Amino acid sequence: MDISIATWALTIAGLCALIAVDFFVGGRKPHEVSLKEAGTWTVVWVALAGLFGLGLWFFAGPTPSGEFFAGFITEKSLSVDNLFVFILIMAKFSVPSIYQQRVLMVGVLIALVLRAAFIAAGAAVISTFSWVFFLFGAFLIWTAVKLIREAAQDEQEEEYEESRFMKLVERRFPSTDQYHGTKLFVVENGRRLMTPMLLVMLAIGSTDILFAFDSIPAIFGLTQDPYIVFTANAFALMGLRQLYFLLGGLLRKLVHLSYGLSVILGFIGVKLLLHALHEYGVHVPEISIPVSLSVICGVLVVTTITSLHASRRASREAQEQKKADR
Repeated sequence: MDISIATWALTIAGLCALIAVDFFVGGRKPHEVSLKEAGTWTVVWVALAGLFGLGLWFFAGPTPSGEFFAGFITEKSLSVDNLFVFILIMAKFSVPSIYQQRVLMVGVLIALVLRAAFIAAGAAVISTFSWVFFLFGAFLIWTAVKLIREAAQDEQEEEYEESRFMKLVERRFPSTDQYHGTKLFVVENGRRLMTPMLLVMLAIGSTDILFAFDSIPAIFGLTQDPYIVFTANAFALMGLRQLYFLLGGLLRKLVHLSYGLSVILGFIGVKLLLHALHEYGVHVPEISIPVSLSVICGVLVVTTITSLHASRRASREAQEQKKADR
């Protein structure tokens, strides 16, 4: 699509306004987020994404709208998988429940800025070097294989391992072990110290850089339009905070999610390779957006059903084992 500067400005202003409303209504005062609040805001964000997609259909046609929905669903599903890591980070830093929503909000804002930079760089590279589609496709297929191996080995880490960046920050800058409300810095004995609140925000924000390495190539495999890539990422990320509290323990029951995501990433990787071959004049079939959307939705539905079934069966077997041990 040919998006004017004015449209970009209005879109960014609208997203900033929505974030401001979310902050002042739901995140300004630290509190424990109830299921009702999380569910209401989750519905609101999904509805807003749906309205935006329908607006694209009305003003730009079915193809951009289909690309947006495919990208939004893909990014949302990848974000759900990322929530596992957020849970580990919260546990590592012992974040009080009343402050978790503030940490996630700032983390999401950091993620939006980082994603915007990644998207701009990706769009510039793609417009200049068409061979990058081969690189993106191969990387997604490699990531898919890696996810399957990790899921098959069932070796999910139960503790968050700090990155080199976080270790460097903690070594270079003095910090305190105590939370002081939502303050990022405090002065103790004449020294300015970082609080754990700032550290956990940096941990979540920097972790999203790793997440972007597979999510950004994945959505570029569905559309090369920077406007659609950005808005799909924005709507997927902005409801992530509420989704964290809504899903809660349900995340542990999605035992087959990694398998589903590996299939989706592998599928998009193949789509990218076919598109790259087509760009070089090789006559190969290209996968349409309706097919992509159907595959993505179908895989997520099947994965969710099989995950819940496997979780119920495991719970039933555990209860029977307890009865037998008695």
